[in-house]
Amino acid sequence: MLKDPMRPEITHEFATQLPEMAAQARGEEQPSPELVVLNVDLAASLGLDPEWLRSSEGLDFLLGHGTAHAMAYSGYQFGQFNPHMGDGRALLLGEVGGRDLHAKGTGRTPYSRHGSDGRGTLRSMLREYLMSEAMHALGVPTTRGLAVIATGRKIQRQIVEPAGVHVRVAASHIRVGSFHFAARDSGLLQRLADYTIARHYPGSTYRELYTQAMDAQIATVAAWQRLGFIHGVMNTDNTTLSGETIDYGPCAFMETYDPDTWFSSIDTQGRYRFGQQPAMLGWNLARLAESLLPLFDSGPNRAVEFAQETINGFYGKFERQWHGQLATRLGISADAVPGYLAAVTGHDLTNFNAGLNSGGAGLAPEWEQRWREESSFSTPDPAQRFHRVIPRNLNVEAALADIGEFHRLLDAVTHPYQSQPEYEQPGDLSTYRTFCGT
Repeated sequence: MLKDPMRPEITHEFATQLPEMAAQARGEEQPSPELVVLNVDLAASLGLDPEWLRSSEGLDFLLGHGTAHAMAYSGYQFGQFNPHMGDGRALLLGEVGGRDLHAKGTGRTPYSRHGSDGRGTLRSMLREYLMSEAMHALGVPTTRGLAVIATGRKIQRQIVEPAGVHVRVAASHIRVGSFHFAARDSGLLQRLADYTIARHYPGSTYRELYTQAMDAQIATVAAWQRLGFIHGVMNTDNTTLSGETIDYGPCAFMETYDPDTWFSSIDTQGRYRFGQQPAMLGWNLARLAESLLPLFDSGPNRAVEFAQETINGFYGKFERQWHGQLATRLGISADAVPGYLAAVTGHDLTNFNAGLNSGGAGLAPEWEQRWREESSFSTPDPAQRFHRVIPRNLNVEAALADIGEFHRLLDAVTHPYQSQPEYEQPGDLSTYRTFCGT
């Protein structure tokens, strides 16, 4: 544990309370680690001394060379159940201020798959940092980027390239897949549920744990739909109980609005395409209900009845949340949202919305008339209603190839309401694909 009064105590409550779900592990030694990005403001908000994090001792901590644990979980990956998963290339460094510190790309763990090196590309780590900070600036519940470290290694993926480690901050790393794993033991399942309730939904019943986690995820994925964000790998091990967006692998932002859009190279059938994300969230939450059934009621029939009734209400809840978020920002009634979605189809989503800041120039005439009749900008500064900048895909690729450009784009996407013409131009994405880097 860290004992310097300049730094808070790092705890290991998850590992202590749920030892069956945490294997003690150590990050591999790195040839020449170098801090590439440090989120000074986030570190300070956690009570972590940025100067200490930059030191050799701090780097050792971030690389998992102290007390650290790999977390166990299961998951439905592209619809297929895998009971034996877990952090195969990541370590939970501990908790600080009620938040998890978690390092990815630290090397093999007890949960690594056969043949895995437990590493990740520096490009993929920078991508996650950039995307998560952009999402945070856009107001989406998300993990945050604390640091990216170049390890000094070269690894073979699509090409040979530098390896890196990303350290993120999360409300927790409790996933739907965590409950799949715990469901094999009734005692462990109850302890995991109790821990999750205490951490995220104090005072809740087990049924309320489920409905509140559902509501949190609905609000988050509705924000994805509003912004055009495509996660790319909505497996149950990437769906959190806190509602935070997690694991920015082959993610991307849709530019031209089309529900049939996806970019992930590993999603060969488009299971997680943009328009399917709400349905996939519903599917994942149904799998969570299956794992939680023994806690819903001692009578199996009553437990199933509650789960089915709650799941049946998912789609109505989701549409109300999604259309409600849009209606609030557009200043229109929710029943006008379908007309807006028809009007924006085929247009650049971000620029279309940003155009509303200046009175809706270029809107579809029939929808423009209704918007002008209904909408009322109530914010003191109308330009704050619609963002102008997202991490556009070709801009991201350019940033991942040049650290100077990375910092310029990072500054742009973390100030998304400021006009920055350099980052507001759509790109040709007809052949664009994203990769995990794992």
